[in-house]
Parts: sequence; structure tokens; C-alpha cells
Amino acid sequence: MLSKALIMGQQLLQLVLCWNKLVKTFSYRVLQHFNTTPEEYSVIFTSGCTAALKLVAESFPWRSHTESQAGSHFCYLTDSHTSVVGMRGLTSSRGVVTQPVSPQELENRAKDEAQVEDVICQTPHLFCYPAQSNFSGRKYPLSHVKGIQARRLYPACAHQGRWFVLLDAASYVSCSPLSLQDCPADFIPISFYKIFGFPTGLGALLVRNDAADILKKTYFGGGTAAAYLSGEDYYVQAANISDRFEDGTVSFLDIIGLNHAFEALYRITGGMHNIQQHTFGLARYTYMLLSSLCHGNGRPVAHIYTEGQFDSPITQGAVLNFNLMDSNGQIIGYSQVDRMANLYNIHVRTGCFCNTGACQSFLGITSQRVKRNLQAGHVCGDNIDIVDGQPTGSVRVSFGYMSTFEDCQKFLNFVAECFVEKPVRVDQERLQELKRAAAASEDSNESPSIKITNGEVYKGDEKKPTEASLKGFQLRDSNSHGVAYTLTNIYIYPIKSCGAYEVHDWPVGPLGLLYDRGWMVVNGNGVCLSQKREPRLCLIRPQVHIRSNKLLLQAPGMETISVPLENNNHSHTRVCHSKVCGDRVETVDSGDEAASWLSDFLGQPCRLIKQRPDFTREMKKRPSEAATSTSLSLVNEAQYLMISRASVELIQNLMSSRQDDSEGDQLLDTQSVISRFRANLVIAGVEPFEEDNWSHLVIGSTQFMIAGHCGRCHMVGIDQDTGSKTKEPLMSLSAYRSGKVTFGVYLTHQLTEGSTAAANVLSVGSLIQPKPNSS
Repeated sequence: MLSKALIMGQQLLQLVLCWNKLVKTFSYRVLQHFNTTPEEYSVIFTSGCTAALKLVAESFPWRSHTESQAGSHFCYLTDSHTSVVGMRGLTSSRGVVTQPVSPQELENRAKDEAQVEDVICQTPHLFCYPAQSNFSGRKYPLSHVKGIQARRLYPACAHQGRWFVLLDAASYVSCSPLSLQDCPADFIPISFYKIFGFPTGLGALLVRNDAADILKKTYFGGGTAAAYLSGEDYYVQAANISDRFEDGTVSFLDIIGLNHAFEALYRITGGMHNIQQHTFGLARYTYMLLSSLCHGNGRPVAHIYTEGQFDSPITQGAVLNFNLMDSNGQIIGYSQVDRMANLYNIHVRTGCFCNTGACQSFLGITSQRVKRNLQAGHVCGDNIDIVDGQPTGSVRVSFGYMSTFEDCQKFLNFVAECFVEKPVRVDQERLQELKRAAAASEDSNESPSIKITNGEVYKGDEKKPTEASLKGFQLRDSNSHGVAYTLTNIYIYPIKSCGAYEVHDWPVGPLGLLYDRGWMVVNGNGVCLSQKREPRLCLIRPQVHIRSNKLLLQAPGMETISVPLENNNHSHTRVCHSKVCGDRVETVDSGDEAASWLSDFLGQPCRLIKQRPDFTREMKKRPSEAATSTSLSLVNEAQYLMISRASVELIQNLMSSRQDDSEGDQLLDTQSVISRFRANLVIAGVEPFEEDNWSHLVIGSTQFMIAGHCGRCHMVGIDQDTGSKTKEPLMSLSAYRSGKVTFGVYLTHQLTEGSTAAANVLSVGSLIQPKPNSS
């Protein structure tokens, strides 16, 4: 046994000792993939494409303008990734001229001939552009590299000096071949996971050896020095450029994996040319049908952001960027599309994709509007998809070498089922025009038969919809007309994402209903658990006993335990820091007994934590009329969520009418649907969705203000009694509202001067006095 351990240890030691040779071997494999040799290019492994860009920005020999010499220019195409544009953060501090260049300027202001080289002025300039736009998939000519280097293209033709080109190839090389023999860019950053899907956290900077010597380093890490002294400023850099710039130990185990990745890629696909043809064919097929898809009234379903019409893989990558529109021509927010796609196990990207320049250009977003959107609370990466009726981003579908024709059909069927007002139609004139254009392209392949096989697509002059196409889209509930509005149910959710606790009368606290979302469950890493990742949370049924100062925890197969509602002895309480919807919250731990109970039931290490009583978390998007800030518990967005029974019954009828008998799913009763929407307050006596048009309301003696609509996620598809998942009722809601999946309204209480929230109590049966929105 010992001898085996020694042998394994020796083998591991040998592997570590020879990793440098292995890395060099596999760097040759990378260069071979890009049709070049170690004599022409070097490979510097980095943690990703962004790290490669940062390396160039820090090492490029920028010159500031002086009376005796011209300063450097840092130029980039406006259709560039954030990580390229971000290089200006470093250059601006060095007195370098930053110059964004539009794609039109690059070509329209070009010179017919290369400019005469000025041997006197050798000021270094850098021009960056993407081989393929990560926003639209547009491919920019690789010939731009030589055009800039020869100072034939703008802006190089307007400034003397030596021009270097950084070709951002991260998006391009995922599905397209790149030959550095034909495109001798000076610096090429890439990311390997975009090629293989593995490994994340590994990229490279390919450096043309003729340009390598201009890069200058200031910091030197382990392995980068040929020699240095610690007692004096003496340092000699490594002769090999890779050794010079790879600070510390590179991820050599992942680099070794690259060899297997390349072998598998070529064995499965035959090479990048095949991948390019395959993925472009899928993207063009999807583009042709999506751009021809129409609502029953003839209006188009999608607005696609592209420069051409997917004519050739030379000019267009396997990327489709779009926004969906309802039957009135209004944009459907991208977060709505994303939520529904999750139900169908379809992964899409949404937002601006770290490419603000292209996003502004295609969506017509002015710089002033970007700033106004920020003031309205929208930041990169959030779910605020519509501001003042205008989209803040879009939806992107990307294809890879593992994508199939069935994936395209699944995506198109998803759009037709969830976002198209029935009957679904195809604009045949548009479709035939696109097919003729595809056939005329030099390297077009015959497209697959254009067909959506969901039984609801009509072609040509088919005007007569089938019975299936009418299901669920003309229903209106006729039993919810009441003469008075009343409060029928009150629910609190003491532990965030756990089961509801229904009450008849309940006090209103300063943060909303007393003890509502006062606690939450976190995993071993301190991350809040929700039903999206842990559906069994709904089986935990907490109860609040105010008089005995106890929170009871109950779940199937578990003994009931309790924790104190209020713990006045905080001297030995552990303070925790967590996040809720991006907000930092301060909490206190509820003890080992609760942690052990939750861990046993959920099958993973968990803790129960409570928001600190002295911690204040304010509502981000409070109503403009609110005079004061609104404090929140551990809720996501607002103090209260209210739904109406009439709206629920409408959705229930839609689900019933849409149900396919072959599916065998059990129909949900009204109470089951209500429980899935997890509201605090349920009201009756209104028309379906009438509450959407209110601005204020009074329940009993408590005044409330409408704080916005609740954008429903796929969590409402979780059965709150069993934890099982279904696509309903979200799918019916989306179908009824043409893709918009808002349901219920957020409320915040309004306190009259001198009053306190705790003085109010809500009671089932209370009358409701609504105030319609003046608009």
C-alpha cells in the first residue's frame, strides 16, 4: 500500500516538474489551430479574454503628447465588448487620446492607397476591433487588420506613427476558423470556454513575435524573471515572451485538458469549417422563420437586430439578437422572455451583452437615455427591461457545434406557443424573399423545410384557425362581478421561500405584515436558498405564535421545533452578512438546533438567519408619490403582494381550456393556483386584472400605495403542497398577456402623520376602497 502511494507521489512530482514543457507543447497545439507557428506567434495563457486585454493595456508603450513628440491614440470600434472599451480607463490616465470609431467611419473615411511610412515618427498607436460582434453576430472583415497596419483605413490614415491591431476574436473563434497567415493581427485575445465549453477561467493572448518586444512590464511575478536581486533594483526579464508575461503558476492542468478538447472537437466535427457551416445554417433557418412569424392580426412577432439577412457565414456568425413584440407592436421585455424560456429548458442571454455601443445603435438608445435609465434604477445585469416604454436591452440566441435542428424547432415552437396571438401565421412573401436570397448566396446550402410542428402554424392564405388555436385566448370570467371589494385571505411567510401561514387577523409592522419574511434559509456558503433551487422549502410550514414568542418549524417526517421570535440577548449571537436581490443585509443566526433541523430535512448544510432588528433596508423603487423611504424585511421588492380572486379564476379557466387531455395533468383548483402566486393579500369583488389600474387603496383603516407590478418567475410552477414542478400557471398567464408575465401588484403602506404601522391590524372581511390611476 505504501509503495503504491510512493509511486503515485513520484508520478505527481514528475508531472509538476515537467509542466512547463507540457504547457509549451500544448501552446503549439493552440497555434496549430490558428494556422500559425511558434516562429510567428507566441501564446500567453491568461485567466480569460478580459485578462488578456488588460495585459495589453498595461504593457503597451503608450506615449503622452508633448511638444517634441505626438501622443499615442487608443482607438476602438464602437461595436466592442466592455472589456475592450474598459482599456481606456488605463490609457486616459497616461495622457493618451481615446477615440471611438463607428463601423461606418472605418470604411467611409478610408484611403485608396497605403500611406507612406514615416520613419521619423514611430509613435505607437493601437486599434481594437472585434472579428465578430458579440451583440449581433456581424463579422467584420479580417482584412481590416492589414488595412490599419498599412494606414489605409481610418483612423490610422489620419495619424502618423506605427499602428498595431488588437483583434478581439473571443466571439469569432467559437464557431469560425481563424487563420493568422491571412490575418496577421498583433494581439489576439481568446477564451477557450467559448470554443469548447471548457474550461472556464482559461484564455490566452496570441502575440505576433514581431510586435512582442514593444510590450513592457513593470510588475514581475514568479517565473517571469531570468534573474533579479532583492537587495537592489536589478531585474532581467525572461527571454521567452510567454515566460515573461505569465506571472506565477498558470492553470497547467486545464491547459493539459486543451489537448483533449482539440482532439475531441476535430474528431466529432471534422474541423472549424464544418462547425461554421453547421451553426450558420441553424442560425439562418431560425432567422428566416422568426422574422416571418406573425400574430393572428398580421403584425410581426420579432424585431431582429442584424446588419444583413444572414446571407453568408463570411459576414454573419451564429448569433441571433432580437426583441419580441405583442400584437399591438409593443416590445415584450427581455426578462419576460427569459423567465418563460427557463420553463422550456431554453437558455438565452438578455440585456446589452456587455456591448453598450451596439446596444445603443440597434435599439436607438441615446446617451442621455442611458443616463436617465440609470437614474430610474436600471443598471447592467438587472431585470429592468422596459423604461418609459422603451427597451433597455434585447434577447440573444447563440448556436454552437453541439446545437441541432431540433433545438431550432424547440425554440421557434416556444415563441409561437408563449408569445404569439393565435392563430400563428407566417408571412409567406417575406419567407420566400429570404429563401431566394439564401439560394442566391455563393456558399448557401439548401435550408431545412420551414415548418413549426405545434399544430398552430398557418401558411399561405390559411385564415381559418383551428379549435386548438383559440383555446385560452378569448376567455373572460363572468363570476367575479361584485358590488364591494373585500379582503378574503391574509398570508404571511415567516421564512423566505418556505410555506405560507394563513391568518384571520394580523398586525401591520413597520416593515409590512409583522414577521413576514423575517427569516431566511442559507446554505453552507451563506447564500440564500429559494424554491427555484430547492423546491422542498415549500414543505416547511412555519407558524408564528406571538403570545408565546415562538416560531414553530414543521415539515413532513420531522419533529416540530421552535425558535424565539425575539431574542433580547444578542451578546452571544453571531452576526451574518447576506444578500437579498443584490442588497446587503445584516442578519443574526438562529442557533444550531434550527440549523441541524433544516440540514436534516433539506439534505445539505443550512442555517436559519433573521434580519437584525436594528438593520434598515430601503425599497429601491418606491413610488414617486411616497413622501418617505420605505423599509423592507427580507422580501424581494416591496412590503406586500396583493392578487385578486377574479384574476386567479381567469388564469385557472385558461389553464383548463389549454390543457391537452394526453398530458394527463391534474387540473388545479382555485386555492392551489392562489398558493402558487404566494401573495400576502387576496381580494375579491373586482374584474380580472382591474387591480393593475389602481394607484392607492384603503383596507380597513390602513392606507396603501401601489408600488408596481410583480414580474412572475417560474417559481409559480412549483406545487406548494408537494414541491413538484410544472409549467403552469405561468404558461397560461404568458399566453393570455401576450408574453407579459406580471401578475399581482406590490403595495407599500402609507402612514398618516403621527401614526405607527403597529397600531393597525388587517382583518379578513375588511372592505377595500380603491383609487383608480388618474392616467
